[in-house]
Amino acid sequence: MDAVSLLEKLVSIESPSGKEDEIAEFISSYLKKIGLRVSKENNNIVLNADADFWIITHMDTVPMKAKFRYDGMFAYGTGVCDAKGSITAVLLALEKLKEMEFGVAFLSDEEETGSSSAYFAKEHRGSAIVMEPTSLKIATRHYGTLEVNVKVKGKPAHGAMPECGENAIEKAIEMLEKLKELHNFTILRINGGSDEYVIPDICDVRIDFLLKPGENPHNLKKKVIDLASVYGDVDVIEEAEGFISEGKAKSVLEYAMKTVGIDVDYAEMPAWTDAVNLRKEGWDVVVWGPGELAHCHTRIERVPIYEIECASRVIIAINDVLSSLNF
Repeated sequence: MDAVSLLEKLVSIESPSGKEDEIAEFISSYLKKIGLRVSKENNNIVLNADADFWIITHMDTVPMKAKFRYDGMFAYGTGVCDAKGSITAVLLALEKLKEMEFGVAFLSDEEETGSSSAYFAKEHRGSAIVMEPTSLKIATRHYGTLEVNVKVKGKPAHGAMPECGENAIEKAIEMLEKLKELHNFTILRINGGSDEYVIPDICDVRIDFLLKPGENPHNLKKKVIDLASVYGDVDVIEEAEGFISEGKAKSVLEYAMKTVGIDVDYAEMPAWTDAVNLRKEGWDVVVWGPGELAHCHTRIERVPIYEIECASRVIIAINDVLSSLNF
């Protein structure tokens, strides 16, 4: 099966987080047909479970926003880039390998809690290339995160008498302006008010602080809680340190890319990935894969088919590199 046809099939199987069973079954069947032994671990599909070098990606996507289409250069649709383009590259590469020198894991629940990678990271050890969209640049700098939800509290009153209440939305805006002085962030969600003519007394705000390697999330967390708790209840959703990749995974990937004639370039990964959970457990990890992150999770998500094909060639080269005495 060619890259476009396989990717189209994968995208046609909707697999939002928590509903990965059908795509897991498709991937398992595909692998068995090409003669590979498949195991299932906590909703993850695993090959060569005793390996100490891994290629890892995830099966789940955000909820469906766009159907598959192909314009001759780019494939479009929910999951084409994040991360079914990577799945396609892995499957096509595995078809061509006589012996596997690495393990492969197709993980669940990356887009929500990351629980499957947390489990996998504890059960196995080693080095890993985590496939996520980087436009085939090696993401050696992985950002950390501090994600919080603040339930800003106001005081209700009739909509025509704002002086008798405290507008929770206005208080949330004030809080956000003050938080900007601490650190840059992304507002992921604001929910407040109603169709009733009343001063809002609750406004929920979810905020994601992106932390460069070296920035301490614990120190920022204390400052954020101290400031935001004046306005309401603070719930820390996620806290993780950033890191820099300098180990075997990076070296093997660099060598493989050079072997197949692909320019080696570097990038940052500003988003949370399963690499964070692996790193927490002491893994050597690097993030890399086809497609650009900017359009992921949107209706215009896309991936160049050429990059999927290149990624597949690199994976084959990784196998050759690992079988050599140099690594």
